[in-house]
Amino acid sequence: MLVRPTRIEDVPLLLALERSAAQAFRQLPHLAWLADSDVMEQAEHLAFVSEGCSWVAVDDQDQALGFLCASVADDALHIHELSVRQEAQGQGLGRRLLDQARDAARLKGLAWLTLTTFDGVPWNAPFYQRYGFERLAARQLDQRLQAIICGELAHGLSDRCAMRLGIPCRPR
Repeated sequence: MLVRPTRIEDVPLLLALERSAAQAFRQLPHLAWLADSDVMEQAEHLAFVSEGCSWVAVDDQDQALGFLCASVADDALHIHELSVRQEAQGQGLGRRLLDQARDAARLKGLAWLTLTTFDGVPWNAPFYQRYGFERLAARQLDQRLQAIICGELAHGLSDRCAMRLGIPCRPR
Protein backbone atom coordinates (compact mmCIF):
# COMPACT_ATOMS: atom_id res chain seq x y z
CA MET A 1 0.00 0.00 0.00
CA LEU A 2 1.13 3.48 -0.86
CA VAL A 3 0.04 6.75 0.73
CA ARG A 4 0.18 9.70 -1.65
CA PRO A 5 -1.27 13.21 -1.88
CA THR A 6 -4.90 13.30 -2.96
CA ARG A 7 -5.38 14.40 -6.56
CA ILE A 8 -8.37 16.36 -7.82
CA GLU A 9 -9.53 13.33 -9.82
CA ASP A 10 -9.60 11.27 -6.58
CA VAL A 11 -12.15 13.55 -4.91
CA PRO A 12 -15.37 12.05 -6.38
CA LEU A 13 -14.21 8.60 -5.21
CA LEU A 14 -13.71 9.78 -1.63
CA LEU A 15 -17.43 10.29 -1.06
CA ALA A 16 -18.19 6.60 -1.74
CA LEU A 17 -15.16 5.60 0.31
CA GLU A 18 -16.42 7.62 3.30
CA ARG A 19 -19.89 6.05 2.96
CA SER A 20 -18.31 2.59 2.91
CA ALA A 21 -16.25 3.34 6.03
CA ALA A 22 -19.35 4.57 7.88
CA GLN A 23 -21.04 1.18 7.47
CA ALA A 24 -19.06 0.01 10.52
CA PHE A 25 -21.43 2.12 12.64
CA ARG A 26 -24.29 -0.29 11.82
CA GLN A 27 -22.81 -2.54 14.55
CA LEU A 28 -23.70 0.06 17.17
CA PRO A 29 -27.47 0.59 17.48
CA HIS A 30 -27.16 4.07 18.99
CA LEU A 31 -24.90 5.22 16.10
CA ALA A 32 -26.27 3.13 13.21
CA TRP A 33 -27.84 6.28 11.73
CA LEU A 34 -24.32 7.48 10.83
CA ALA A 35 -24.11 4.79 8.14
CA ASP A 36 -26.77 6.69 6.19
CA SER A 37 -25.77 10.25 7.07
CA ASP A 38 -24.26 12.85 4.78
CA VAL A 39 -20.59 12.70 3.89
CA MET A 40 -18.20 15.55 3.27
CA GLU A 41 -18.96 17.68 0.19
CA GLN A 42 -16.64 17.62 -2.82
CA ALA A 43 -15.90 21.33 -2.30
CA GLU A 44 -14.60 20.60 1.20
CA HIS A 45 -12.36 17.83 -0.14
CA LEU A 46 -11.03 20.15 -2.84
CA ALA A 47 -10.15 22.75 -0.19
CA PHE A 48 -8.08 20.15 1.72
CA VAL A 49 -6.40 19.10 -1.54
CA SER A 50 -5.51 22.69 -2.43
CA GLU A 51 -4.10 23.20 1.08
CA GLY A 52 -1.89 20.14 0.57
CA CYS A 53 -3.44 18.41 3.58
CA SER A 54 -5.23 15.44 2.02
CA TRP A 55 -3.76 12.00 1.40
CA VAL A 56 -5.05 8.70 0.05
CA ALA A 57 -3.92 5.16 0.71
CA VAL A 58 -4.00 3.29 -2.59
CA ASP A 59 -3.54 -0.30 -3.71
CA ASP A 60 -1.15 -1.44 -6.44
CA GLN A 61 -3.78 -0.43 -9.04
CA ASP A 62 -3.79 3.13 -7.61
CA GLN A 63 -7.36 2.64 -6.29
CA ALA A 64 -8.13 4.67 -3.18
CA LEU A 65 -8.79 2.50 -0.11
CA GLY A 66 -8.62 5.19 2.55
CA PHE A 67 -8.06 8.89 3.02
CA LEU A 68 -7.18 11.46 5.62
CA CYS A 69 -7.89 15.17 5.29
CA ALA A 70 -6.66 17.85 7.65
CA SER A 71 -6.00 21.55 7.95
CA VAL A 72 -3.48 23.74 9.70
CA ALA A 73 -4.95 25.48 12.75
CA ASP A 74 -2.62 27.55 14.90
CA ASP A 75 0.23 25.21 15.91
CA ALA A 76 -1.62 22.01 14.96
CA LEU A 77 -2.56 19.92 11.98
CA HIS A 78 -6.20 19.13 12.71
CA ILE A 79 -7.54 15.88 11.27
CA HIS A 80 -11.06 16.39 9.96
CA GLU A 81 -11.67 12.91 8.58
CA LEU A 82 -9.92 9.56 8.44
CA SER A 83 -11.87 6.93 6.52
CA VAL A 84 -10.93 3.47 5.29
CA ARG A 85 -13.13 1.50 2.88
CA GLN A 86 -15.03 -1.14 4.85
CA GLU A 87 -13.38 -4.16 3.21
CA ALA A 88 -9.90 -2.67 3.77
CA GLN A 89 -10.34 -1.91 7.48
CA GLY A 90 -8.02 -3.62 9.95
CA GLN A 91 -5.07 -3.79 7.54
CA GLY A 92 -3.05 -0.87 8.91
CA LEU A 93 -4.19 1.78 6.42
CA GLY A 94 -5.45 4.12 9.12
CA ARG A 95 -2.08 3.92 10.88
CA ARG A 96 -0.22 4.62 7.61
CA LEU A 97 -2.42 7.65 6.94
CA LEU A 98 -1.73 8.91 10.48
CA ASP A 99 1.99 8.42 9.85
CA GLN A 100 1.66 10.66 6.78
CA ALA A 101 -0.22 13.34 8.73
CA ARG A 102 2.35 13.24 11.54
CA ASP A 103 5.21 13.58 9.04
CA ALA A 104 3.45 16.46 7.28
CA ALA A 105 2.90 18.25 10.61
CA ARG A 106 6.58 17.82 11.44
CA LEU A 107 7.64 19.23 8.05
CA LYS A 108 5.36 22.22 8.60
CA GLY A 109 6.96 22.83 12.00
CA LEU A 110 3.70 22.21 13.89
CA ALA A 111 3.58 21.06 17.51
CA TRP A 112 0.45 18.87 17.44
CA LEU A 113 -1.89 16.61 15.56
CA THR A 114 -5.43 17.14 16.86
CA LEU A 115 -8.80 15.56 16.18
CA THR A 116 -12.22 14.92 17.65
CA THR A 117 -13.76 11.48 17.71
CA PHE A 118 -16.18 9.17 19.50
CA ASP A 119 -14.87 8.35 22.95
CA GLY A 120 -16.52 4.96 23.35
CA VAL A 121 -16.29 3.51 19.81
CA PRO A 122 -13.51 0.88 19.65
CA TRP A 123 -12.19 1.98 16.25
CA ASN A 124 -12.23 5.65 17.26
CA ALA A 125 -10.69 7.01 20.50
CA PRO A 126 -9.11 3.68 21.57
CA PHE A 127 -7.49 3.32 18.12
CA TYR A 128 -6.03 6.83 18.31
CA GLN A 129 -4.90 6.25 21.88
CA ARG A 130 -2.99 3.14 20.81
CA TYR A 131 -1.30 5.30 18.17
CA GLY A 132 -0.18 7.71 20.91
CA PHE A 133 -2.89 10.38 21.03
CA GLU A 134 -3.98 11.59 24.46
CA ARG A 135 -7.56 12.42 25.38
CA LEU A 136 -7.96 16.01 26.45
CA ALA A 137 -10.00 16.91 29.51
CA ALA A 138 -12.53 19.72 29.07
CA ARG A 139 -10.22 22.14 30.89
CA GLN A 140 -7.42 21.36 28.39
CA LEU A 141 -9.47 22.30 25.31
CA ASP A 142 -8.49 25.47 23.55
CA GLN A 143 -11.18 27.67 22.01
CA ARG A 144 -10.89 25.95 18.60
CA LEU A 145 -11.42 22.44 19.96
CA GLN A 146 -14.23 23.63 22.26
CA ALA A 147 -16.01 25.11 19.22
CA ILE A 148 -15.61 21.89 17.23
CA ILE A 149 -17.02 19.74 20.07
CA CYS A 150 -19.94 22.18 20.53
CA GLY A 151 -20.68 22.12 16.80
CA GLU A 152 -20.65 18.33 16.76
CA LEU A 153 -23.02 18.24 19.71
CA ALA A 154 -25.37 20.61 17.88
CA HIS A 155 -25.39 18.16 14.95
CA GLY A 156 -26.46 15.25 17.17
CA LEU A 157 -23.04 13.79 17.91
CA SER A 158 -22.54 12.98 21.58
CA ASP A 159 -19.86 11.00 23.43
CA ARG A 160 -17.19 13.01 21.62
CA CYS A 161 -13.71 13.78 22.82
CA ALA A 162 -10.79 15.83 21.57
CA MET A 163 -7.36 14.25 21.31
CA ARG A 164 -3.86 15.40 20.49
CA LEU A 165 -0.49 13.96 19.63
CA GLY A 166 2.72 15.87 20.21
CA ILE A 167 5.00 16.19 17.21
CA PRO A 168 8.64 16.00 18.23
CA CYS A 169 10.98 18.37 16.47
CA ARG A 170 12.95 16.81 13.67
CA PRO A 171 16.60 16.36 14.72
CA ARG A 172 18.90 18.75 12.88
